[in-house]
Amino acid sequence: METNLLFLIGAGIAVIAGIGAGIGIGIATGGTAQAISRQPEASGKIMTVFFLGIALAEATAIYGFVIAILVFTKA
Repeated sequence: METNLLFLIGAGIAVIAGIGAGIGIGIATGGTAQAISRQPEASGKIMTVFFLGIALAEATAIYGFVIAILVFTKA
């Protein structure tokens, strides 16, 4: 019984990775909006870096979700 509880707590902690991804995406979006408003002619390069950063932040959230599923099914 205690082992199952620990697995479920571990799954919950793994899902917390989504919070970090959400914060990262919010900060990146704000920075992108400021950068484009300051230099509209560089918006193409800025958006490329923005989408790369968003992809990395989302990958972190997906890794946490997959780990949570793996741990949850183990319980």
